[in-house]
Amino acid sequence: MAISTIKVSGEMGRSFATKINCSHPFVIDQPKMAGGNDEGPNPLEVFLCSLPACICAVGRIIAQQQRIKLNGISVTAEGDIDKDFLLGKTTEGRAGFTEIRSYVKIDADMTTEEKQGFLNEIAERCPIADNIAKSSVIKPVVVEDATV
Repeated sequence: MAISTIKVSGEMGRSFATKINCSHPFVIDQPKMAGGNDEGPNPLEVFLCSLPACICAVGRIIAQQQRIKLNGISVTAEGDIDKDFLLGKTTEGRAGFTEIRSYVKIDADMTTEEKQGFLNEIAERCPIADNIAKSSVIKPVVVEDATV
């Protein structure tokens, strides 16, 4: 087992805009109609965007490992969420996506069955899909300084 720790951070001031510090810093915000400044995608979009990006990256890794001539992959992801729960209007249901669908087009010289097998392997090895489908331990810890 080769466990690695990936660390990112975010900092929010007086608005919804959250400055994300990672290998490529960016801003996560809310749309203006929700009280934000629309300086970047919202947290749900960022979460959902990670699935197509991971499917594409893992697909490329597998293609290289198996010497598959992969011209490209395109993925559309969509998720259903109960905004009433998110906004505190109800306590029934859940805060997260109730269903996430990914539509994957594989540009390679493969049969439909081979593409499905390739996609099944991608789904099995994709850390984002794994984290969506299975529970990970989440440990929220209050700290007095942000040097952790």
